Amino acid sequence: MLYKFKSKTTGDLIMLEPNGRRILEIIGKTPTPQGILLVAHMPAAIASLEEAIAQEQIERQAAAGKSESADAESDAPLGLRQRALPFIDMLKRCRRDGSDLVWGV
Repeated sequence: MLYKFKSKTTGDLIMLEPNGRRILEIIGKTPTPQGILLVAHMPAAIASLEEAIAQEQIERQAAAGKSESADAESDAPLGLRQRALPFIDMLKRCRRDGSDLVWGV
């Protein structure tokens, strides 16, 4: 399954099901096939995602230790930061222009 996020302001953002589900859970939405995120809830969603990204970054740094080289980090799998930044950008643009975000419709 894919999540296809849409708004009047931005182009569509497509995510694989595990990534879309994780993003929706972080922002406090039930990962259903269809849904809506209202403009009024976007600031809290952005803050939740940024907090989760920061927490993951701390956990990755702790797991990697200070002795590993920078090359080891480039071999790491994509994290929440890479998956969520396009979604955060979409939320910021929607909030600025006052358009809700929907998926599955």
